[in-house]
Amino acid sequence: MRNVQINTQACSSYGISQAKLHFGLLKPADLWWVRRGVHFLSIFDIIKRMMIPYFPDFMPVSLDIKDSLHKTLLQAKDGVSEFTFANLYLFRRRYNYQVSQEKNGNILISGERDGKKFFTTPCAAPNEAVLRSLFAEHDYWKGISDSVLGNKRPFFEELGINITEDRDNFDYLYNTKDLALLSGKKFHKKRNLVNAFLLSYPDHDEKILTSEHLPQALTILERWRQDKGSDGDYTAAREALELSSEIKLEGMICFVNKHPAGYCLGEYVAGGSMFAVHFEKCIDEYKGIYQAVNQFFAASLPPECIFINREQDLGDEGLRQAKMTYRPCGFVKKYTAVK
Repeated sequence: MRNVQINTQACSSYGISQAKLHFGLLKPADLWWVRRGVHFLSIFDIIKRMMIPYFPDFMPVSLDIKDSLHKTLLQAKDGVSEFTFANLYLFRRRYNYQVSQEKNGNILISGERDGKKFFTTPCAAPNEAVLRSLFAEHDYWKGISDSVLGNKRPFFEELGINITEDRDNFDYLYNTKDLALLSGKKFHKKRNLVNAFLLSYPDHDEKILTSEHLPQALTILERWRQDKGSDGDYTAAREALELSSEIKLEGMICFVNKHPAGYCLGEYVAGGSMFAVHFEKCIDEYKGIYQAVNQFFAASLPPECIFINREQDLGDEGLRQAKMTYRPCGFVKKYTAVK
């Protein structure tokens, strides 16, 4: 077995203290030897894939960094639906997501949409020097939450940064108990649809969505795609099902007469006080199925999960009206900034 020299200067751009930590825990023989010594990998190569680089360097969002990124983003206060490892990974190709970090560990994300580059800061605003550099390379700052904005608005404005509300991307927040009980006059129509579903399909069953139910969930997704007549978010929804356990997604699947009828899939955000529903797919022929899945899943959440985040309407007026009929208790507000 040959010795491999570690380039500490190169390692420093990825955090030498972390590199030393990994180096101390991992045995070279365990890392280098692949298929009876036919192929060698340096320790640096392996550590590099596991670590988020320091700004101004970026790396593509990949499964190699899922554990560290998931843990950090889970603690983001506002519960912005886009700011989870799963969401970033599932839409990595659509937005060409890249990730970096400041020296203090603050996460920075770069993306592209409609020919323009944007950056986001899920947990905190970057320092002034980094912020200026980001604006120099990007067209706008996207998805700024209330906690990130904080009391810094006057400071940002002094830097020539113009901040506006991004209403089309506000996440809709609902009280978990409201969606679980559907009590009161304001939920009369939703409750009637759920009751009609229960009467029409007494032989229904709800189960926690696990890898065991992947074939049935895919059947629902394929039928949804066929009925819709377009792909929509099909690619991301399929990958979410296939990787659900690996990227820490949870959900529920509903059966009618033992046939798969609908499912939802999402994850906990805001430290576990909120659940973000990323995907909800049902077969329309079962009247009331969407309302039933919505209520069944809300009723299954633990008491410490106070809110349900059902994401944004993206400016679609029909979707906005549909989301408003569930009487949101608030919004996760987001802002966009240009300089």
